[in-house]
Amino acid sequence: MSTRPFATLSAVRETSMVACIAALALVGLADLGSAQTAKKAPIGGLEGSWSGGGTVSFASGAKEQARCRAHYRRAGENSYTLNATCATASGRAVQTATVRRVGDNRFSGSFYNSEYSISGVINVVVHGSTQTVRLSSDSGWAHISLSR
Repeated sequence: MSTRPFATLSAVRETSMVACIAALALVGLADLGSAQTAKKAPIGGLEGSWSGGGTVSFASGAKEQARCRAHYRRAGENSYTLNATCATASGRAVQTATVRRVGDNRFSGSFYNSEYSISGVINVVVHGSTQTVRLSSDSGWAHISLSR
């Protein structure tokens, strides 16, 4: 963890939230009623490397633009692990996530940033070679668009 002599705890948490939220996808809670469809539909289209950007909004009301790189790896028949790095004007952070298929092209799970101890919900919607990522935590939220 880098030392920032003038950073407040709030600023550090906001910076980490930017990176955590910016790296992953969340479109609100996915329809859990689609779980049966998830078992029948083959997994596809999520594994591999993605990059892009979007907006991070903090609980304080501040907003920043973020650029992210994410890599998904299959963890099971209907799940993936995610490692992502995001950067904003105020900092850079690395986070992890686990997502599970909850519907056609829809994934939901949780993310975690160990550097700042921030966790929350992530939702991903895949549309071919693009995806929409939404993240939410007590520290704020993010909306990120990623592509291959």
